[in-house]
Amino acid sequence: MNETKKYIKPELMACCGAREIKDHDLVIVGTGFPTMSANIAKHMHAPNAVMMQESGVIDAKPKRPALSVGDPCLNPGAAMIGGLVDIMGMFLQAGHVDLGFLSGSQVDQYGNINTTVIGDYDAPKSRLPGSGGANPIGSLARKTLIIALHDRKRLAARVDFITTPGYIDGPGAREKWGMPKNTGPHALITNKGVLRFDDRTKQAYLDSYHPGNTIEEICDHTPWDLKISPTVHETLVPTEEELRVIREILDPFGMISIYEKKGYV
Repeated sequence: MNETKKYIKPELMACCGAREIKDHDLVIVGTGFPTMSANIAKHMHAPNAVMMQESGVIDAKPKRPALSVGDPCLNPGAAMIGGLVDIMGMFLQAGHVDLGFLSGSQVDQYGNINTTVIGDYDAPKSRLPGSGGANPIGSLARKTLIIALHDRKRLAARVDFITTPGYIDGPGAREKWGMPKNTGPHALITNKGVLRFDDRTKQAYLDSYHPGNTIEEICDHTPWDLKISPTVHETLVPTEEELRVIREILDPFGMISIYEKKGYV
């Protein structure tokens, strides 16, 4: 069997994220998929991309996936170990960040992210951990990538609470609320496909479906009237070299497989 057939869904998703990163991009990443994607990109096609953790570590070269943005494995070999203000102030608020990589408990058709409450704010079904640095990243980075599980629990026509703004409620809304022009969500990568955002309506549409999934299934698991790209296609599977980079260099202990237990299948 060809090696590219032997991937797991989290590896595919990490590769999808990596392909969105361009050489020389300045990228704010968290742990898990974002860091994996950034490092795949650096090894494959974007050697001059620079990743930053909001904790202050710049251009880390970890030998294993970091468990948090403050994981000591990020420090050896990093270009700089600064602080929160360096990242959020000197880089992000100054407008230098090309790409922010985010995830959320609930994501809607405009790319708004909820990590605050499920249900009514004053009487919620559950309280969530809150923004962290996600709000300023989503507000100020030139583009954001979002990772989410694709089901009617995690995706919503409208989020219960906007922790991190996407396109809010449509065209012009970000500018109305004072966010820089030409910023906002770029892609939503799920365990079923890759969604992008329409330039005119700002709504997410299906751009590619992962192998093993169908367009009909994806629409059924999406709680809004999901539009389909005229050029919709099957997502490119990980190449042998991408898998080698993941398994031999970035994640030799196979820590990414924990996402299968979290439902990323």
